[in-house]
Amino acid sequence: MESDEQDRAPQPQRAAAGAWSFLKEVLIVVVGALIASTVLRLFLLQVFLIPSRSMETTLDVGDRVAVLKLGGFERGDVVVFRDDLEWLGNPDRYTRPWWQEALTFVGLVPDEATNHLVKRVIGLAGDHVVCCDTGGRITVNGAALDETSYLYTDPSGVQDGASTYPFDVVVPVGRVFVLGDHRTNSADSRCHLDEAVGGIAGLGAFPLTESVVGRATATIFPFDRWRGFATPATFAAIGDAPQPAPLEPTVTGELPPC
Repeated sequence: MESDEQDRAPQPQRAAAGAWSFLKEVLIVVVGALIASTVLRLFLLQVFLIPSRSMETTLDVGDRVAVLKLGGFERGDVVVFRDDLEWLGNPDRYTRPWWQEALTFVGLVPDEATNHLVKRVIGLAGDHVVCCDTGGRITVNGAALDETSYLYTDPSGVQDGASTYPFDVVVPVGRVFVLGDHRTNSADSRCHLDEAVGGIAGLGAFPLTESVVGRATATIFPFDRWRGFATPATFAAIGDAPQPAPLEPTVTGELPPC
């Protein structure tokens, strides 16, 4: 019988067979874990490293944020989106070593978001977004936003205003209007209203809905920054868009001096 033959085999041979059996089990576990991690990253959840100050203090530089790819997003959500409009400039300068790309692909290291941006969704397709009303607040479809729960506050206690310059836009079909929470340090939709993409002036201010990777659900590192994200209550008061979303953006008034 096989067990009798193994018992009669020399001790070094039995040790080698045992080591190889253990190694195979380890390889199976490692490969299975990598496959599970890759599937998780591709279809469910991805971790991004925050590289800039534009979303302070909701997200600080160096935060690792978990982004959920399922379930969509709504007004008020913090989202990560691909830089398909090249707001960051030439994407070729964001190339990384192959091994870092591989580790990011399988989900073992966070995506450094060098070709992604993170902002808060203020308006969806068809929404009329205006800044500012007599109270200095942004309005969406006529409803004023109370943004005090998330706008950046400096160390002296002074909070950013809704915007340092006015704008009046209607978001076109298939696009979103996004702003950073650190309004005085964010080159967001306001700063791209003068761009021409495909010959349509201002379209570069509105990221494609399909460019959105997902919504931020939690800061998971550093541990003292651990927190989840919910849609701010002020967005619940916004009604539906007053008109169908236009194919081209509507930008009224002077362009912001970004």
